[in-house]
Amino acid sequence: MMNILEEAIIYATVMHQGKVRKFKSIPYILHPLEVAQILSTMTDDQEIITGGILHDIVEDTDGTLEEIRKRFGERVAALVESESEPQFSDEDRGASWKKRKEYTLRILKNSEDIGVKMLWLADKLANIRSLANMYSERGEAVWDELNQKDPAMQRWYYKSIAESLELTLNKTGAFKELIKHINFIWPGTFDSEKARYKKYREVSVDGCKVIGRGAKGEVYRYDDELIIKVFNQNNTYHDVEQEIALSRRAFILGIPTAISFGIVSVGERYGAMYELVDSETMSSLISRNPGQADVYARIMADLAHEIHAVDIGDSDEFPEGVVRIMDYIDGGVAQEDEALAERCRELIRELPQSTTLLHGDFHTGNVFMQNGEPLLIDMDRISKGHPVFELSDLYYFYVVLGEDDPAVVENFMGFSYDTAKGFFRSFLRYYLDTDEESRIAGVSEKASLLCYSRMIRKIRKKTVISDEDRVRIDRYLGKIRAVTAEISTLDF
Repeated sequence: MMNILEEAIIYATVMHQGKVRKFKSIPYILHPLEVAQILSTMTDDQEIITGGILHDIVEDTDGTLEEIRKRFGERVAALVESESEPQFSDEDRGASWKKRKEYTLRILKNSEDIGVKMLWLADKLANIRSLANMYSERGEAVWDELNQKDPAMQRWYYKSIAESLELTLNKTGAFKELIKHINFIWPGTFDSEKARYKKYREVSVDGCKVIGRGAKGEVYRYDDELIIKVFNQNNTYHDVEQEIALSRRAFILGIPTAISFGIVSVGERYGAMYELVDSETMSSLISRNPGQADVYARIMADLAHEIHAVDIGDSDEFPEGVVRIMDYIDGGVAQEDEALAERCRELIRELPQSTTLLHGDFHTGNVFMQNGEPLLIDMDRISKGHPVFELSDLYYFYVVLGEDDPAVVENFMGFSYDTAKGFFRSFLRYYLDTDEESRIAGVSEKASLLCYSRMIRKIRKKTVISDEDRVRIDRYLGKIRAVTAEISTLDF
């Protein structure tokens, strides 16, 4: 009786019969067999190696996932699916290249299956071996033979893959070889040290107390002196490095910022270590003593003033905050009502040009209190732009997130939704230096427009939009229409 690998080889040979590789007219079956050989250097799991043999069946032949599932099992089918790009029948493969790559890169980043990561590494290594060989022979002319003829886009794709694979597979010879070929074709893409053996310091947060949560991960108290921010699985080493670099730039500008002194691995995720002795997040302090929320609102307002007092001019070290805000509009409102989206864009474009520093993720879970002084972490969204963008983030965290389910804010912040709403109002009162209710309400209304746009985009990113989601979207659209009918500017 044939084992699963032998059956897969026969099946793949039949399905790929008559097909040849792109650069040289060699039988296509040699590629999946090369992928299987590379996989065998990393694992003896026959299902993973079988996935390598079959990985191009759905994309390049008449074979289907259902047929693979019946013949080789659910795991093998899932592995093949992770490498199968969607088809855009209304566009040629060159025009849809970036959309197809972005789609499958999201699958890679979000997968927790080591088999998926190994399969991607083996396939891309086999591909770049061939590409590097042809680049040696033909130089830049090689790009003319590909669907994507821009070498910068090809570099982006291979670089993104390597960054997603680094934490789990950086010790493998296959990963080192991938880095070597990338640096050969695009010199300087990676530090040459990445092509050598490196062991990250491994730490465990088992039993450690979670003292903060955010969009990018959780913050743990490691011991009396250290905290560790553990990033979500889809964050690469480069993402962590970039956040630390932005933190250093903010520190140089005088912003009270905690600087990580080392990147570690925490299981299958990256972590950044900080020395924060006897410190606690502001969220935790409010949770323990809600009656002091007004005190911390004043501290947060003073901190916001300190950040927003920094004018970074034409510096290109920080991204434009408006790009993120426009993405909320384009990915949310514009998918529902283009005319309404254009009105929102118009209000944003008419804001006075601003080069004010913005934190971009400003909430009490990202502020540590140390010896009575606030200290910021989580600097990956630091940018420049109009302060209304920052206020909209605060309104989002403390008000909008809890409108449908107060528990969302309570779980995120660690204190009640009523406390959160009161905190935001106090913050705005101190930030605007006013007790005038109409002014506070007016600024809140302007901030809400951007928040509801963000909520629609958040829902639209789901694979399936439920009836309940549809009701929420319609309600948010109604709120945005009401605000745009009332205001003539987002400035305050």
